[in-house]
Amino acid sequence: LTCSTIYISTKLQVITKEYELFEFRRTEVPPLLLILDRCDDAITPLLNQWTYQAMVHELLGINNNRIDLSRVPGISKDLREVVLSAENDEFYANNMYLNFAEIGSNIKNLMEDFQKKKPKEQQKLESIADMKAFVENYPQFKKMSGTVSKHVTVVGELSRLVSERNLLEVSEVEQELACQNDHSSALQNVKRLLQNPKVTEFDAARLVMLYALHYERHSSNSLPGLMMDLRNKGVSDKYRKLVSAVVEYGGKRVRGSDLFSPKDAVAITKQFLKGLKGVENVYTQHQPFLHETLDHLIKGRLKENLYPYLGPSTLRDRPQDIIVFVIGGATYEEALTVYNLNRTTPGVRIVLGGTTVHNTKSFLEEVLASGLHSRSKESSQVTSRSASRR
Repeated sequence: LTCSTIYISTKLQVITKEYELFEFRRTEVPPLLLILDRCDDAITPLLNQWTYQAMVHELLGINNNRIDLSRVPGISKDLREVVLSAENDEFYANNMYLNFAEIGSNIKNLMEDFQKKKPKEQQKLESIADMKAFVENYPQFKKMSGTVSKHVTVVGELSRLVSERNLLEVSEVEQELACQNDHSSALQNVKRLLQNPKVTEFDAARLVMLYALHYERHSSNSLPGLMMDLRNKGVSDKYRKLVSAVVEYGGKRVRGSDLFSPKDAVAITKQFLKGLKGVENVYTQHQPFLHETLDHLIKGRLKENLYPYLGPSTLRDRPQDIIVFVIGGATYEEALTVYNLNRTTPGVRIVLGGTTVHNTKSFLEEVLASGLHSRSKESSQVTSRSASRR
């Protein structure tokens, strides 16, 4: 027997033993791959987030489930880097999609539960049975202690940053820019926040980017004035240049979608009723454009001229398995959208992927890299044309 024969034989044994893992379910409707471009929705990765997972990534950054807390004031050595994994952390799994206000309440419940168990675990060890029980329960107690310390530290740092950067007020205006169409009110609120010394240059530039994307072709567009306000605030040249770069990346000329105007009578009615009733949470009004795209796809209303279909036949049946891949990177807000659609749409399973998972910082790096690539390409084309004329 050759080594390759032995290897194949071993693999076949594994496949036979774990046949359930390799028994792919056959469906009447084949799986559908939906490929999207990040430039079709440059709004979503620019917004502050208020659900636990998305907020942690936005304000602290998640890299392979790890969060760097080394810059947190007074942080202990064992908490300088922590792991947030839904597979190994029950509290995180149960709370990753909840709003920040709910997280605070659940953290309090977690601590109270820990305090109740703590005295019990520290009882006197007077017999062999006591010692045995302690040894058996100690790993669980130690794990719970680590979970409490980790989440209290993370939530505490998020709270500190929200207060320090005035993010409640900033986020409210971001949501207005993303979800409403009142130019006068939006402009007034952006200008007011640009005068606030607590608003960082990063958040100030982000507000102007959102304004530039939304009111790019508005008859009363005041972007030059806002750019002057950024300069007067002392915002660096790097961030000021990114305003035009974001419009170049995801502006009206580039994107195939209309992010801001309702497209049919039903959408207009919904927006009108929403305006009358208000919203439960002004910080989470926004829904990514992905929600509308998937909703139309599931209902068979996705326009083929905007989303060309490649397959053996036309797309007639409602898809059951949808794989979404975002070129240019997805976001955790979009992951939440997919999670909610999976919960509320029986018979449909959606998986989200992308070239990366963005927060605002990484998205702006992507925009910058995209702009440099485009300029480099244009420059090489000009050079080659000049050479050909010679």
